[in-house]
Amino acid sequence: MFQLPPLALYVHIPWCVRKCPYCDFNSHAAGPNLPEEAYVDALLADLDSDLQQAYGRPLTSIFFGGGTPSLFSAKALGRLLEGVERRIPFAGDIEITLEANPGTFEQEKFAAYRRLGINRLSIGVQSFQAEKLKALGRIHDGDEAIRAADMARAAGFDNFNLDLMHGLPDQSLEDALGDLRIAIAQAPTHLSWYQLTVEPNTVFWNQPPVLPEDDTLWDIQEAGQALLAEHGYAQYEVSAYAQPGRMARHNLNYWTFGDFLGIGAGAHGKVSTPDGRISRTWKTRLPKDYLDPAKQYSAGERALTVDELPFEFLINVLRLSDGCAAELFSQRTGLPLEHLAKARAQVEQRGMLQEDPTRLAATREGQLFLNDLLQYFLP
Repeated sequence: MFQLPPLALYVHIPWCVRKCPYCDFNSHAAGPNLPEEAYVDALLADLDSDLQQAYGRPLTSIFFGGGTPSLFSAKALGRLLEGVERRIPFAGDIEITLEANPGTFEQEKFAAYRRLGINRLSIGVQSFQAEKLKALGRIHDGDEAIRAADMARAAGFDNFNLDLMHGLPDQSLEDALGDLRIAIAQAPTHLSWYQLTVEPNTVFWNQPPVLPEDDTLWDIQEAGQALLAEHGYAQYEVSAYAQPGRMARHNLNYWTFGDFLGIGAGAHGKVSTPDGRISRTWKTRLPKDYLDPAKQYSAGERALTVDELPFEFLINVLRLSDGCAAELFSQRTGLPLEHLAKARAQVEQRGMLQEDPTRLAATREGQLFLNDLLQYFLP
């Protein structure tokens, strides 16, 4: 039986100090004057146009992504949060995350963010090693990254994530583990540890760096996972590790096929209606167009077909180490579990899906070859 899922909000702030050569996100180099006031006005007007999609649900989480949201002042973010709460109530235990880069840290600024009710930071470190940071085009150094974690705590954040990459140009196993050890020493509650991939429409795509061989990448993955587990960071998703009770609730909502409104230049959303219609939405991509009052915020919406729903659901939940309760499939899609029966039997026989009628969860092999597993559920 279909049930309206929890509702979250994603807010995209598209400006960075400088575009990194590996980045394929919708981010743009900031000029000397950020249009904070105009952008907050646009965000609230954008949200107004989406309000009917809330259907009375409170927001369980808000995520400020980018770009570099910490370029915005506490005053601007405070006005935005006040405006959002006037339109959609906040759940009592709402999680509000702000992405930040070490080079944009100011302790006074971050204490002000904390006073606004922002209660979680995600700090984009990527590496602590000078030569790796230079190769990645980052504007901070390793010492700044360490100070950022100290400043987060001093500002009152007892819940923060460090973003860290591996498989970097010319990276050895010891290089990668050295980065992880430094990150762990900062005692974050959460670590996002993921492999660098070269994506189209990036500088790295046109000028590929020399990346580690597959055998080295495998050694890094295995040794890194063991090191994280040894220090109490449980892997609960493909690239997410957390201390007990500190999983990212906003991301868990994505991975369990929850709903989220997306506001801001290029933001994406996923929304459901009470009668079970599920759609993907996306907003006008370029900041100059998003800020143009003559243009619409919405750039498109596409309803998912019945045949697409199994794949759309499983591409998310099977990223989770423990998968999900099998009954969640019907609650989120409105389809009977039998809809998966044929493909499910095939992947169970191949040892890629756990043979548990009460759960939908990939085996260890299934997680290693997740794309192959998901092919069985394509429409």
